[in-house]
Amino acid sequence: GQAAAAEGAGTSPERVRGLLSTLAADSMEGRRAASPGSARAARWIAERLAEAGARPAGDSGFFQRVPMARVQRPNGTTGYRLLDAVSDLDTVPAERRAPDVNVVGVLPGSDPALRDEYVVVGAHFDHIGIGRPVDGDSINNGADDDASGVVAVLEIARALAQDPPRRSVVFLLTTGEEVGFTGIRWYVRNPTFPLERTVADVQIEMIGRPDSLAGGPGRAWLTGYDRSTVGEMLRAAGNPIVPDPRPAQNFFERSDNVVFAWKGVPAHTLSSFGLHEDYHGVNDEVERIDFGHMARVIDAAARAVRMVADGPAPEWKPGGRPTPPPNFQ
Repeated sequence: GQAAAAEGAGTSPERVRGLLSTLAADSMEGRRAASPGSARAARWIAERLAEAGARPAGDSGFFQRVPMARVQRPNGTTGYRLLDAVSDLDTVPAERRAPDVNVVGVLPGSDPALRDEYVVVGAHFDHIGIGRPVDGDSINNGADDDASGVVAVLEIARALAQDPPRRSVVFLLTTGEEVGFTGIRWYVRNPTFPLERTVADVQIEMIGRPDSLAGGPGRAWLTGYDRSTVGEMLRAAGNPIVPDPRPAQNFFERSDNVVFAWKGVPAHTLSSFGLHEDYHGVNDEVERIDFGHMARVIDAAARAVRMVADGPAPEWKPGGRPTPPPNFQ
């Protein structure tokens, strides 16, 4: 049908290469939270979302302001603290202010009865910035982590906009994942669309290289696959997204999705990270991305998101919903 035709106009290795090469370029300076490179990336992402056909859904166009302050940790490194309100930036000395943004767009649903329900598709656009030089290279480009996920979200927006699903889809590109999930924590505290009407969250994290344990090129895995009904929906549809092959790594609790899950939203992370050695290093470069694999995973992810946005609302299985930590708010 129409949906299949729209998905057929999906992505291509060439498109993915072009997008990822820009987002993971040296000019983005490793996209450290609250840096000029991060601001540059956010503007570029907002432009791509607009081109894809999403509508702005921040508090300032596509941008949702995220107020943070830099703090000195006991070990001498710099940390980031999420403030309670944007106006609280005024109470922080100028040199410690660390304002940043999430980029938020929405594709309104096509079904009048379901368009007030939301599926969030997200990825973090920040990375760890500039570090100690290794062989003359000091920029941690974060091509796989997580420029690959951001490109996936942008391409899913483009695919779905050609034939919008029944529920509305929110495209959420967050800052601060690398400094304590600050961007996604801010969104969950200040959601553009009510969390009680958010039926699912799918985060996309590190899909730039194949994972042999997931079945190799074109295949990906989902954290917490059997914690909710999302896993069985994927299985029934024959989607090449399989259960997380490394549950001992606790990826379900270590990625942005867990913040939504703590709030009760069925939330998972889609990845094909095979524990490659370039994680958080200067060699996480565009040249090491498998664009054929990545394009196929994006098409599978777009089908998965459409399925969730068109089908029964996902539900937690008994014992599947994680318990939030005592200090979580």
